[in-house]
Amino acid sequence: MMRLIAAFCVALGLAGCGAQSVYAPDEAVAAARFVAEGPKTITLYTVVNNTSGAGAHSGLLINASERVLFDPAGTWHHPALPERNDVHYGITDKMVLFYIDYHARETFRVQEQKLVVSPEVAEMVMARAKAYGAVPKAQCANSISSILRGVPGFEALPSTWFPNKLHDAFATMPGVTEREIRDEDADSNHGVLLVQAGEGPN
Repeated sequence: MMRLIAAFCVALGLAGCGAQSVYAPDEAVAAARFVAEGPKTITLYTVVNNTSGAGAHSGLLINASERVLFDPAGTWHHPALPERNDVHYGITDKMVLFYIDYHARETFRVQEQKLVVSPEVAEMVMARAKAYGAVPKAQCANSISSILRGVPGFEALPSTWFPNKLHDAFATMPGVTEREIRDEDADSNHGVLLVQAGEGPN
């Protein structure tokens, strides 16, 4: 099964199929810290193939005492943001838009599902994401489902390798709001990273 999923990702050339262990220094992480206004939230992003409808990648935006992005086995990055094993720090509103824009293009759409949670739950999710470690190829949905299932209120989520299955289960949670983001940018998103790299986080 692992081999089939990995082969599927490679064939599609998706953003969720590469991973490496990185560990930014303490001073960089502290300097990048960003606290977002508003309630504490957990936001699941699912990248979906516009032709086949297959789920391609999962990412998790965590708005706790700071806002971080857990992008397991993802290839999105920004030079101004420190990363520790798939957790990106300093996620301002602009960086959220950059992340979405990187994934939404003529061949893929992005499903955004947001859930307001208690500060305690947000902190627990963030702590589990930070402790998870670098995620191997094709394990984006599996890592996120593993993190969430250990948190009160998320116990009913399935353990799954498939982004669409995680998306559908997340949709059943009371209070989830959802929107779909589409973009007609060219399929190659390498140029998007280059453009984004030229802008600061704010």
